[in-house]
Amino acid sequence: MLFFLFLLASVFVALVTQEFVPPLPWLHGARIFLMPIVFFYGALVLPSWLMLALAFCTGFMWDALVAAHAVDSVIEIPLGWSIVFYAAFGAIMSGFRPLYQRGHGWEIHCLMCGPLISLFVLAEFLMITFRRGEFLFPQVIWWRIGGAGLIAIVIAPVVYFIMHSFAVSFGWAATRHERRKAVSA
Repeated sequence: MLFFLFLLASVFVALVTQEFVPPLPWLHGARIFLMPIVFFYGALVLPSWLMLALAFCTGFMWDALVAAHAVDSVIEIPLGWSIVFYAAFGAIMSGFRPLYQRGHGWEIHCLMCGPLISLFVLAEFLMITFRRGEFLFPQVIWWRIGGAGLIAIVIAPVVYFIMHSFAVSFGWAATRHERRKAVSA
């Protein structure tokens, strides 16, 4: 339970940190999404019920941030939809938990973060366009969707190894030596 609270605090710190990182001009304004990367680590490591609790808290924090950025008091993504997105994408990542427990966590986390973050950005963009009633997909939007995924693939290994070192120190994850010892016994 202590590790869950640590992950919850890490998600919040990632949310605050990503707000201070500007969009990358060389990727046509693609953003760095740290919070979903930390969440996807939690979805990979935690059992399903804790992953859903983390998805609820993460989605709520994201929706609160979106509501704080509302233009002219118009909230284009209703409260609660991000919770549904995080729960769905977390369930996909949680499906790979048996592979993580066998020692293949970093590959899964690094390869799945990119597509899932791109799908998240695409889903949010689709919700906004449906709400506005204009279905325009300029090239810059595709750069922002794909660029967010590419950035996530690059950043995910660093986040994984930092978070995994904390998981080992909390006693939540087994080290490679402990897994080998359990397999040989």
